[in-house]
Parts: sequence; C-alpha cells; structure tokens
Amino acid sequence: MTEQRQGQDSDRVLGTQRRRAGIVAFLLGLVVTLAFFAFFPGLPHVIDWGAILVALAVGGVARWACLAWVTKATKKPERR
Repeated sequence: MTEQRQGQDSDRVLGTQRRRAGIVAFLLGLVVTLAFFAFFPGLPHVIDWGAILVALAVGGVARWACLAWVTKATKKPERR
C-alpha cells in the first residue's frame, strides 16, 4: 500500500515539475522574442500583432521542446 502511495506521490511531483518547467520555458521564449523585436538594431522597434503572434509561437515551441527534454530525462530505463 505504501509502495503504491509513494509511486503516486512521485508521479505527482514529476507532473508538477514538468508543468512548472513548461510554464517557465513558455514565458522565457515569449519574453526573449518580444525583447528581440523591441531592441534588435535595424528593426522598427515596434511591437505589433505579428510580433506578438510570433512570440506566442516561439513560446509554444520552447514549451514543447522543454517538456520533451524533461520527459526524456525523467524516463526510467526498462530492465529486461
């Protein structure tokens, strides 16, 4: 019984860590992209709807990549 509970607790902790990592990756991708459009020399230094949509897409890709990496890193190797 306690083994089951410990397994459920560790799964919940891993799920929480994955969720936090995904949120941080999304926000980081969003902020970095908006900063790029705002401060990169040669660009018009205007945040328009296109820049916002691109930043959201980059944030989504960053979240997806982070979750894929975290999932791969936390998988338990199967023994044969």
